[in-house]
Amino acid sequence: MRLEEIMNREVETVSTSESAERAWERMRQGNIHHLVVVHGGKVVGVVSERDVGGSRGASLRRGRIVGHFMTGHVIHAAPTTTVRQAANMLRGYPIGCLPVMNNGRLAGIVTVSDLLELIGRGAARPVVKSKRWTLKHRGQGRKPTRTRKRR
Repeated sequence: MRLEEIMNREVETVSTSESAERAWERMRQGNIHHLVVVHGGKVVGVVSERDVGGSRGASLRRGRIVGHFMTGHVIHAAPTTTVRQAANMLRGYPIGCLPVMNNGRLAGIVTVSDLLELIGRGAARPVVKSKRWTLKHRGQGRKPTRTRKRR
């Protein structure tokens, strides 16, 4: 399975000069945890709910802009990246999302929550029916053997 099949194509973006408080409000109201930071039409970072202090970070955000909080080195993926590769990227870095870039343009976003939901739905690798364990593998017609007690 590829990211293009599961990515959210409606990515919330924010500019580096937007107030951190406004960015927090957008995340809270939209029930999202990450905003992709753009400047001049290019992706320059990611800011998370945790970066801006969460629900108790009002004093931290006061009078500051997104550019003060964003992570500038963006780890990103392509639409053709497999779910397994994306999971390994998320595991290998202290990040919670992967912006999906296609030919230098923002095409979508995938988060840790998206991957957990995918696993929870059981969409990981399906088991081929012929490989499933069945009673025939156990010897369906055989009676269970009893072990003798030693004296």
